[in-house]
Amino acid sequence: MDTSVSTRIVVVGAGFAGTNLARTLSGQLPAGCLLTLVSENSYTTFNPMLPEAVGASVFPEHIVVPVREMLRQGVSQRFIMGSVASVDTQSRRLTMQALNGEMTLPYDHLVFALGNRARLDLMPGMAEHALPLKTVGDAMHIRNTVLRRLACIELESDPERRRHLGHFIIVGGGFSGVEVAGELIDCLSDIRHYYPRVAPDELKVTVLHGMARLLPELSPRLGAAALESLRQRGVVVRLDTVAASVSAAGVHLKDGELVAGHTVLGTIGTSANPLLERIGIACVQGRIVVNGDLSVPDFPGLWALGDCAAVPNALDGSTSPPTAQFAVRQARHLAGNLIRSMAGRETTPFRYRSRGAMASIGHLKGVAEVYGVPLTGWLAWLVWRAYYLSQMPSTGRRLRIFFEWSWGMFFPSDITHLRFTRSAEVQSEDQRLYPAADARTLPAAVPPQP
Repeated sequence: MDTSVSTRIVVVGAGFAGTNLARTLSGQLPAGCLLTLVSENSYTTFNPMLPEAVGASVFPEHIVVPVREMLRQGVSQRFIMGSVASVDTQSRRLTMQALNGEMTLPYDHLVFALGNRARLDLMPGMAEHALPLKTVGDAMHIRNTVLRRLACIELESDPERRRHLGHFIIVGGGFSGVEVAGELIDCLSDIRHYYPRVAPDELKVTVLHGMARLLPELSPRLGAAALESLRQRGVVVRLDTVAASVSAAGVHLKDGELVAGHTVLGTIGTSANPLLERIGIACVQGRIVVNGDLSVPDFPGLWALGDCAAVPNALDGSTSPPTAQFAVRQARHLAGNLIRSMAGRETTPFRYRSRGAMASIGHLKGVAEVYGVPLTGWLAWLVWRAYYLSQMPSTGRRLRIFFEWSWGMFFPSDITHLRFTRSAEVQSEDQRLYPAADARTLPAAVPPQP
């Protein structure tokens, strides 16, 4: 154990909240303080850009940033890639599974920035038949599924099955649902000419939303603008429509109707990280209950922020929404409270006035509310992109995203179906397809010509 270290801060989670906290603390830590960032992934995902990866507006590598690129490592800071298995809040130690095996990590201050997980048990059949959108892997799987569906339609002769293959059903009309619907309808329109045997009326995108308007997080005016934009491009939006279950045939509604389709995207529901249940921390709707200063009640030295925490906003008494904007602000505030706590000074409650909210709903289309000013169309789309471009941690990465976005404004979407297949898997598939193809049945090799 390094006796020169007097205070240990461990941050678990490398999303918007965790990485911004680590970056804000960088350079402010007093002597003898060690900051450790722990994450099961070696990168941060810009989750609001996942729908763009689905629609091939950007490549997956453009919406992830390596943690080591964001964190200045040295004597006072380090990054460990691993999964936390348990936390002993009495002895202030956590046990984790790192790349070299199990290890324990002592702490004086432990910060949970765990984010949340996709919830797949909201209705029967959702886990088996719906595609969630929470990770880069989810986005790539949905994109590959869409491309496979179009390829299957070209080979299918049954008209009804062709229509079902081309029907993409999105459950949920919040930010994720609206954004992926806009990206998907634009992507299908953009790439359909690569599939000449697929008719336009064989492709359909439907949004099922259980409330009276889309985007309840925004004003009714912007929700109506998003609805009009989607419908103008051919998206079928069904409001006040409650999904009851999902099957291989499609989505079964509460009134008994079947919305038939072979591809269902689930954009509703989140669940807490299972680690929280093992520790016994009080949660509300899957989020950690925290005090106004972001400390966890009854657990000295424990803090939480971001999507995994129900952070009260002292400005109006409301609970902070799980958005990137609030995660960044909470990270900056908690950094100050940690410094105050280590110095023996009183911490302060989180207080923040939202600058607004926005959603990108396809190519050159968006809705936004910035300081109370409503924006729609291409201007809202530009504001959305400018904000997330500003959140990229380095100039080089900002330039890469900017050039990729600029390229996408003038050229069609990419239709590459990526399969990361290893050689052993290829050989296994060869043996399955050609079981008799062994050395005795293969033709003799032709000797090289002189």
